[in-house]
Amino acid sequence: MQRDQVLVEVKNLKKYFPVTRGIIFQRHVGDIKAVDGISFDIRQGETLGLVGESGCGKSTTGRTILQLYRPTGGKVYFEGEDLTALKGNVLRRMRQRMQMIFQDPYASLNPRMTVGSIVGEPLEVHGVARGVEKRERVQELLQLVGLNPYFVNRYPHEFSGGQRQRIGVARALALNPSFIVCDEPISSLDVSIQAQVVNLLEDLQEQFGLTYLFIAHDLSMVRHISDRVAVMYLGKIVELTDRDSLYENPLHPYTQALLSAVPIPDPVVEETRQRIILEGDVPSPANPPRGCNFNTRCPVAMDICHQEEPEFKEVEDGHWVACYRVQ
Repeated sequence: MQRDQVLVEVKNLKKYFPVTRGIIFQRHVGDIKAVDGISFDIRQGETLGLVGESGCGKSTTGRTILQLYRPTGGKVYFEGEDLTALKGNVLRRMRQRMQMIFQDPYASLNPRMTVGSIVGEPLEVHGVARGVEKRERVQELLQLVGLNPYFVNRYPHEFSGGQRQRIGVARALALNPSFIVCDEPISSLDVSIQAQVVNLLEDLQEQFGLTYLFIAHDLSMVRHISDRVAVMYLGKIVELTDRDSLYENPLHPYTQALLSAVPIPDPVVEETRQRIILEGDVPSPANPPRGCNFNTRCPVAMDICHQEEPEFKEVEDGHWVACYRVQ
């Protein structure tokens, strides 16, 4: 497996949700720009962390890449194939290779289905296995994620939050995918359980050569699991680089503010650090500011930041930033 080989390529991806008015005759009055022209790639076998505040478009990005939401514009290439051009059975066959672990382990599992039915459903839908073969594969998957394989006849309410998320991981692995979108898979779990689930994801990645898009807002956990990190703000990626460069040398003012809020377990270092407090609220994605999206809250904004949108470009080897202060 080659780590430098690109598995997923996203080019100028946009996802707008229309805003309408009127009860009978609805008219289109605007758009919520959840994802607004982002570009990046994910290499085979790596974990790309996607971080940012709630409502910045992280989850929408993950769902649009998998074509759960059809994009408004842009392209998504998976193994060289343009997913945005695929429909019907062709897209369905591609979906076997791309899966998702959802954020809420309580809402993502059907309470009326047994664990065996939940984990085995992808096998049946895609015609991969039925009957005894399916049952054996389900038991194998449960064992793989650290659950008792004889729990197949139990229902989701009989499990804890951490166990439910393991069921979600088992379901995502059922069809042997190569790419998994992890949509904040640990945010609703107890802190003690979070590390167990992250360690499980890392072990599975090593065992099966998986590629992850790991969406989160816990920056310390993202540092632990990711190879590279993309920082998102109001539908746009503002910084993208490898993990160590981002945490040791953040270039975008928004990234600097985010990282200043992460505590460091060293009282001497912690005492010398300066917190960057962002004032004001995140603007509405239905009406983003002119120029740079961050200009309304940026402590170092210049006149040009209010006029023109900065170009997202490579300022150092592998370090991409969209900021006039850096360029």
